[in-house]
Order: sequence, then C-alpha cells, then structure tokens
Amino acid sequence: MTDSHRPSGEYPMYPSYGNGEAAYPPPPAYDPGPQHAAPGVHAWPAPEPVGTAPAGAPAPERRVKRPLALLAAVAIAAAAVGGGTATLIGELAGAGSNSTVSTGVVNGTTVSQSSAGTVSGVAAAVSPAIVEISASSSAGDATGSGVVITSDGEIVTNNHVISGASQIKVALSTGKSYTADVVGTDADKDLALIKLQGASGLKTATLGDSSSVKVGDEVVAIGSPEGLTGTVTSGIVSALDRDVTVAKDDEQEQQQQQQQGGGNWPFEFGGQQFNGDTGTSKTTYKAIQTDASLNPGNSGGALINMKGQIIGINSAMYSPSSASTSGSSAAGSVGLGFAIPVDTVKADLDALRAGDGS
Repeated sequence: MTDSHRPSGEYPMYPSYGNGEAAYPPPPAYDPGPQHAAPGVHAWPAPEPVGTAPAGAPAPERRVKRPLALLAAVAIAAAAVGGGTATLIGELAGAGSNSTVSTGVVNGTTVSQSSAGTVSGVAAAVSPAIVEISASSSAGDATGSGVVITSDGEIVTNNHVISGASQIKVALSTGKSYTADVVGTDADKDLALIKLQGASGLKTATLGDSSSVKVGDEVVAIGSPEGLTGTVTSGIVSALDRDVTVAKDDEQEQQQQQQQGGGNWPFEFGGQQFNGDTGTSKTTYKAIQTDASLNPGNSGGALINMKGQIIGINSAMYSPSSASTSGSSAAGSVGLGFAIPVDTVKADLDALRAGDGS
C-alpha cells in the first residue's frame, strides 16, 4: 500500500495497531558516552526549564556583556599587581554615572596634581597668600612683601621692610587692605612677624623644608617689586649656604637707603658691598642663592618649590645701578638673589610670636 501523496518508496509506511496507536519504532535511547555515564546506564537529558524555547526551535543567541567581562579581567589582574586598581575600575564602571573623580592634591599644598611642577600651577595656588607691605616712617616709605602663614593674618616678612615703621599697611592679592601691627622682630636673622587687624579666613602658605633643597631645583618667586603686586618670576637654586651680611635696623643711614633705593637692601658678600653701604651694625646669615628675578619690593616675599611650599623668604638682591660708579640708571635683577631658608623662619617663629626678637 502506498501513500497517494508521496512517491512510492520515498518514505516507508508503518502499520498501525488496532488500538489506534502508531506502530512507529520508539526513539533511540540517548547515550552520553562512556566518559559521562556508567556502563549499561543511559542518561536522558534534563528537562528544559519553564519558559525556554520549544524543542527543535533554534537556541537564542547569547550576548556577552563585554564591559562586565573587562571589569572582571581587570579585577583579576588587580589581585596580582596590587594597589591603584580601584580607581581604574571606578573609571571603567562609572562612565556616565554621577560619581566624581578627585583631581588629587599634593600633600601640604593647594597645588592640584595636574598643575604640580608648573610655574602657573604654583603661582595660582600660592599667590593669594603673598601680600604687599607699605611701611611709613620718619625716614620715608618702604615697600616690601610678606607671606601669610595663618588664616587670622600672621605674616612673615623681612625685618628691614618694617623696621622703624610708625604705620604698616598690607594689601592682599584681592586688593583688600588692612592695617598691621608688629608682633616680633629679629634683626639678627632679618625676620619679622606682623599681624593684620580684624582679619579672618585668609589664604595661607605652607612652610616647606629647606634642608631638602638642592642646587638646580626649580623655584618660583612671588612678591611686589616696585609696587607691582603679585609679580611671579622663576628660576633655579643657584647655590646654598651663602654667607650674606646685611645691615641691622638701628641705623638711620640704612633707613634713608631704603627710601632712596625703593626697597633695595644693602648687603655684603665675599668682602664686597652691594646696593649701598651696610654701615657698622650688621648681621650675617646663611642664604639660598637663586637666579629667579628679584627686584626692589620683593624683600619679604616667597621663594617657592614646585610643590607650592615656601622654602625661603627673599631678602637681598644685587642691583647693578647701586653697585656701579658709572651713574647708570639701569636697575633690576641680574640673577643674583638671596633668600632666608624657611627652616630658619620656622625655628624663629615661637620667639617672634612672643616678641622676643633681638
């Protein structure tokens, strides 16, 4: 007997039983192979979970979530290489999220990691803590600079900037002005501490470590030469432990030279006098030499390392006009500037605050 709809012999026909059941042969038993089943035991596949595609339907294509796989790979690698991985994972997983990534801050300063080591970064961070000082006395007016070290207005400067002053005015980088009082002076170290009246919430500088300074280190100088507030110059440390001799504040001649020289401070080095006569009463200290440009008015300002930390208080400079006998009116820095090491300042702070200066 043949099926009228199929060619004879293409598909075999199977007889049916009288009870209506088809006489098709049973499906062959599934044998997973000897490596998966015990001998003589046939293992049938587990039933499909509810909701899966019906038998015979093509399996849905699986999509691998590559970012998660990448994170897993990064996490595994992190276990081997150690620290610093949390930030990396956060950046990979946090794309498009509301989380913020810190730019980081160099310890002890306000210079961001992205700006550390640049003159612009140091200037932006430290300039708000550098002030211009105008001191009036019977001998005239002297202009200098200072460094704010406390938020309520303590300022370190040179003694020669405020010596003999009857009135001291201080201008911040913002242009706001204050009257200041002398807290303590130390003529032997050419240091002074003044404090603003009624100040609070000021930007402050960080005092660094001058013992770690090396010849060739890059530095930034900030001050108010010739009344140009917030002037920034840069250079390197040219030498260390220079014996600089300066006049003390108890001579009228020195005060007159301050007035006439616009803040040029007479000093001696190597047996020669610069910027005028230092007189008979003088003191000598160890100084950091720098080629960062210093000019009249920079005295008392900051010499700063590339982390934004104060390493010295600028105190003396060579001015060719005052040292020359040719009558030339040219003035300014020729790359010979000197700064009092900040370690000297820190060692003297308690005495200055107590008003125990010499």
